[in-house]
Formats: sequence, C-alpha cells, structure tokens
Amino acid sequence: MAGSSAGVLEGDRIGGSGVQQQPGFLEKERIIAGPGFNRWLVPPAALAIHLCIGMAYGFSVFWLPLSKALGTAGTGAQACAKDMSFFAELFATTCDWRVATLGWMYTLFFVFLGCSAALWGGWLERAGPRKAGVVSALCWCGGMLLSALGIHLHQFWLMILGSGVIGGIGLGLGYISPVSTLIKWFPDRRGMATGMAIMGFGGGAMIGSPLAVDLMKRFSTATDVGVMQTFVVMALGYFVFMMAGALGYRVPPSGWKPEGWTPPPAQTSNTMITQRHVHVKKVWGIPQFWLVWLVLCMNVSAGIGVIGMASPMLQEVFGGSLIDLPAKYGELDKTQLAAIAVVAGGFTALLSLFNIGGRFVWASLSDKLGRKLTYTVFFVLGGILYASIPSSAGAGSKLLFVGACCVIVSMYGGGFATVPAYLADLFGTQFVGAIHGRLLTAWATAGILGPVVVNYMREYQLGLGLPREQVYNQTMYILVGMLVIGFIANLLVRPVADKHFMSDEELAVEKKLAHEKASAAEVGSGSGRADTVSPAVVALAWLAVGIPLAWGVYKTLVSAAKFFG
Repeated sequence: MAGSSAGVLEGDRIGGSGVQQQPGFLEKERIIAGPGFNRWLVPPAALAIHLCIGMAYGFSVFWLPLSKALGTAGTGAQACAKDMSFFAELFATTCDWRVATLGWMYTLFFVFLGCSAALWGGWLERAGPRKAGVVSALCWCGGMLLSALGIHLHQFWLMILGSGVIGGIGLGLGYISPVSTLIKWFPDRRGMATGMAIMGFGGGAMIGSPLAVDLMKRFSTATDVGVMQTFVVMALGYFVFMMAGALGYRVPPSGWKPEGWTPPPAQTSNTMITQRHVHVKKVWGIPQFWLVWLVLCMNVSAGIGVIGMASPMLQEVFGGSLIDLPAKYGELDKTQLAAIAVVAGGFTALLSLFNIGGRFVWASLSDKLGRKLTYTVFFVLGGILYASIPSSAGAGSKLLFVGACCVIVSMYGGGFATVPAYLADLFGTQFVGAIHGRLLTAWATAGILGPVVVNYMREYQLGLGLPREQVYNQTMYILVGMLVIGFIANLLVRPVADKHFMSDEELAVEKKLAHEKASAAEVGSGSGRADTVSPAVVALAWLAVGIPLAWGVYKTLVSAAKFFG
C-alpha cells in the first residue's frame, strides 16, 4: 500500500475490521479506466466544463441592465455619484451601480483564475480531475447563485464575493482540470487534445451571451431587468453540465499508451520532447519556465490589446465608410453612429469565431510543426500583420484590416491552446496541470499589460490632437515590439537540463501520492469496471456538447453577417 503525505493509507484501504474499503466516489482511484475504455469520451467531458466557465468572457452583457436595475424598478434611483468611493459603492443600496464598477467583477475573474490555478494546481494533480471538476462546479455555479442574491438585495459586495472571488476560483480549477488528463490520454496528439478543451473556454461566451440575452428578455418586466432570474437559471443549467463533465472524467492507468503508438526515443532530433518529469516545486527556478512564461505573456498581451479595442478601433478608423458614407467618425450623427456600431458588433462576433477556431487549428497543427516552430510562426506572422494594420487603415482597405485582425486573434487563441502541450514536451506529464496553473500568472499579467498599453496610448495620441483614425498606429508598432520580445524568448528555449528532472525513485513516490495505479483492478471492483463503451455513447457525449456549440456558432454567424451586410 502507498502512503500519502498525511499518513492516510491509500490504494486498497483497510478498515478497522480488516475489511477492504473502496475509495471514495470522488477519489482518483475510482476513475482509473479499465480495458476497452474509449479515450474520445474524455474531450467532451472537458468541453462540458469549459463551455460553462467560458461564460466569464460574456459577463459584459449584464453590465448595462444592472446599471439601471433600481431605476427600472420605479424607485427613481440614479446612478451612484462619480465621487462615491468604490468601497462605499460595494454596500450602496439606494443608487445604481456604475458600469465601470461592475467591470471589476470581470477583472477579478481572471485574477483569481490565475491565482487559484497556480495555488491549487499541485493539489489537482493528486486529487484528480473528477474532484477538481466537482469543486469547480460548486464554486462557479454557487458563486452565480450568491451573485443572484446580491442582485436581489442590491449588494454589490455579494456579487464580488460570489462571482468574482468564489467563481474565479472555480474558473481556475475548471480551466486546468482536464489539461493533465487529456495530455496523458493523447500522448500522440497533445496539441489537438488540449486545443479541443481550451476551444470550449473560448466558445463559452458564444453560447452564454446570446442565451443570457434571451433569458433576460424573457424574465424582464416593466419593473425588473431580469438579471437575477437569469443568473439562477444559468447557474442551475451550468451545474448539471459541469457535474456531468466532472463525472465523465477518466484517467489512464500508469504507463498507458494508445494502441499501435510508440513513444519517440529518449534521444532524437527533436529533443524538445522529454520522456522524464520535472516536479512542480522546481519550475520557478528553471529558465525554460520563465522563457515560456514570457512567450505566453507577450503573445496574449498583444492579442488581448486588439480584442479589447476591436469594436471602437474599427469604428474610429473607418468611420462612415462602414455604411458607405464619405465621413469620418467625428462627423457622424447619432443615427449613423448607431449604424456603424451594429457593423462593429458583427466584426467582434467574427473575431470570436477566429479566436475559437484558432485554438483548435493551431494547437492541432503544433503536433506536426512542433511547439517551438508554431510559436515562431505566431511571432513572425503576427509581427507582419500588426505592422500592416496602419497601412491598410490608411489605404481604407477594410478587407486587409479585418483579415489581419482575424488571423491575429486566431493566433491569440492558438497560443492558449498550444502552451499546455509545450509544457508537457519540456517538463513531462506528471505535473503538467500544476505547471500550467503556475504559467497562467502570465495571462493575469497580460490581461493588465495589453489593455493598458492600447487604452493609454489611444488617450495619449488623442491628447496630442491626432485624428481618431490615426491614434492606433503607434500602438500597433508597440505591440510588434512585444512580439519581438516573445520571439527572442521562444528562440532561447532549449531542452531542460538533466539536473531538474526527478529520479525514478522520486517519480515513484509522486505516483503513489497521486494515487496512480498500474491498472484499475488494483483498487478492487468498483473502479474501472465495464469500461468498454459503445460508439453510440461516444456519439451522444459529443452531441451533448456539440449541439450547444453549434447553436452558439449559428448565433455568432448571424451577428457577423451584419458586418458583411
């Protein structure tokens, strides 16, 4: 029997009466797959969780309705005063929250996503994806219910605690929960496997945003904006989906590999792929970790800067030409501004499709090209495209401008989906989920760096008196500079030195602590039983996540069509 760090007997557990006890329902031993298990059941389980937590990207649909909740209720309340402190607004009950204040919930989502992924990534590797998925569902959906109570009582601190803090923790655990498992199930297609799951995170808002809008329309009345009821319905629906995903997780037996697949030799021309493993506690001191951290941070900073300003950038650069009027942005009246805003909304929807598609396409392509070469493409091609935007804007070419932005955003999404496989190649698979969690601090940094550069440079350029259609030119060149930094960091990535890898003895101890078994039979009947699944079940699992995703794509295409209309 293997011992845990807490001294609790693991594996085959023996009670005081000497009778063998089965592992708990959420324990990792219970989800070791038996012979005949179809690994293609794992990606839809991961998608079920990622499609739900991905709604974090779409929470902005709630800001405007919430900013007039009390006024709509007939209380005559006005927006909270501009000079009211943030702390006072947390507890204010007699004025409507400002949109800028509500936006802090969005910021907290990603701060706590990065923090929780970094803090509890190691626990996740030992506890297993099922337990982590259940905790994620409880946090994300429970946080939404607590936020609904905050809306009902008009207490913003409850929304911050519910969705921002508790929900953010659920985001982090849900985001990294399938990474290690998918990489172990698909050692032959690491990029594709993680790309499928992380594609779901990008697609969550594509489903959740139109769903939330439809629900708010259904629940709204003359005195109620309908957001509270929408939160409750979505929380309950998400809980069902996320629990189904968590319970659908299975982990492969130790040493499992796909039938007919042979791992690459330890020493080949591609020494970037290791067969050994680095302990998560060591990664802070390994140069390759910080180089990949910088690679992700620069790629995301540049991409998120464009995504965050996509709609106003298109409107200010092309102005009336979006609706076939020979007028600049500042010369348009309110009706014309509303018309180009609709076109810009279609452009934003188009970008979301490329963001999602890029996550799967680029990550899958990285299995052929290798992770390092894939990121080289991101930085070289991205640099060319960013540098081309001022020229295409100056020439008035909407096609070149939009095409460049779409490819840029596809590489932004592709960077997220490719990096888990990059980490597995460099540091091994034993702690890849935990290492990925720590790397997500680069995302938190980029989430501040990219928008700050774009927003403040825009304000600075406007302050200098530049026309609106030119205020983004210098910003694009700054973003090219970020990509150059990322390009250099990527070139410097080399195979990890032998001294950083665990010895066979250390690895054996970690496998015991992580409750890994050679086969499901080792934990007795009750885990890994009857794992041969019919193709019909696999098809149903994919339909369960595919139908909502197809609906979201349809709604997004309808919106994107306004751009071409």
